[in-house]
Amino acid sequence: MDSSDRRGPGTGLLTVLLGAVSAGPLLLYGLSASSDSLIVDLGITEAQFGLLATACFTCAAIGNATLGRMADRHSDTSLMTAIFALAAAALLLVGIPAGFGVLVLAAAFSGVSQSFTNGVTNRILLDRVPDSKRIGWVGIKQSGVQVSQLVASVVFPLLAGIAGWRGASLVLALIPLVLMVMSWHALRVTPMLPGAAEPPVDDEAAGSDAETVGSDEAVAAGSDEAVDTAETTDDPTEATVASSATDVVAEAARTRSPRYPMMVWALGLFGLLNGIAVQATNVYMPLFSVRELGFPLVLGGATAALAGAVGVAARVGWARQMARGASGPHVLLLLALIALVGAGMFSVAGLTGWAWPLWLAAALHGASALGVSVVLMSALMRSIPSASMASASGMVTAGMFAGFAAGPLIMGLIVSSSGGFLLGWAVVGLIYLLCAALAVVLMRAAGKTR
Repeated sequence: MDSSDRRGPGTGLLTVLLGAVSAGPLLLYGLSASSDSLIVDLGITEAQFGLLATACFTCAAIGNATLGRMADRHSDTSLMTAIFALAAAALLLVGIPAGFGVLVLAAAFSGVSQSFTNGVTNRILLDRVPDSKRIGWVGIKQSGVQVSQLVASVVFPLLAGIAGWRGASLVLALIPLVLMVMSWHALRVTPMLPGAAEPPVDDEAAGSDAETVGSDEAVAAGSDEAVDTAETTDDPTEATVASSATDVVAEAARTRSPRYPMMVWALGLFGLLNGIAVQATNVYMPLFSVRELGFPLVLGGATAALAGAVGVAARVGWARQMARGASGPHVLLLLALIALVGAGMFSVAGLTGWAWPLWLAAALHGASALGVSVVLMSALMRSIPSASMASASGMVTAGMFAGFAAGPLIMGLIVSSSGGFLLGWAVVGLIYLLCAALAVVLMRAAGKTR
């Protein structure tokens, strides 16, 4: 390709990164927005409906734990193609007039499509996007989940009213297919940054060589990044993690087996807890509004759309705070406390039947719990070199997806019990309390290093 065709990262690449994060969740958000109709049409229980999300995120969690290192050895183009193809296949499967089992299979496809998304998109950011843009782009691309929630929660019920929920799924399948074609062009015209590790090629032998070269370059890059971060960060915990990254990458050079700072494991644990509460809310919020407050189906979907819209702005805003050097533990504590208030508002709406606490709860949910992912990923990118980014991101994201898998199952069982939604929101609030407690522990650990 002529060098004049290649240019720096622009809107096309950013759109593709945003689309990669948003493509997989389209299925689950769409089905959740139309959950009342789906439950009635298939004759299933609320707990069975929750199994769709559990299947989706269980496959995503397993994929994060097992596919990360494989993703490190494959090209950006092939991985992005796989993401969009799997997302489209999941939506097409829902359009088949079959039973509940096919929906579970479609949910599994959707989960696999999300399992290595953060890894490959983070690697693209590190290898192709300059430092000055990188953290801001993290916030935008991580908001893809909420863009998906916004689009699916508005469009899916509207299309379902015309063509049914199966027809709506078939129409939405066009979105990942278009994004797949866009990704081929965006990656072709966006060059690697000077000094970036050689891009992996889709050949096992060549991939092994590229991985070896990449890890050597990551040692030098990771050591410099650790020193720079340790000198500039305001958070002692992050400074300690950053300085310890020098030792980590040195050990990686000797053993070729990456070891990650303890912060990576702490981020994964927070993601696990937050993920339980987030998906318990996301999956059952539209059903709660329809069953408990008497909302029509489209208006019930609008509650999730509001959360998604606020979540988009929140993720961009929290990413900017992280780019300005905000302390990870402090931001996580604030998010947990706001989410706790939101859970309380859901309970108020259920007890009183008033609509305004529900709308407020949806907005608080979007502003807080839905913004956690960008904080986790921004903190991760401070301490992990690009050569190991896919696998490290997979570890943290596996924690989130494990929580995503457990949350709807737990909430579905509670909603089907005598405790109903009120008990469910109480459990959600308790989980956010645990998140706040973990953030406090991290803050105190940071204080001891001073």
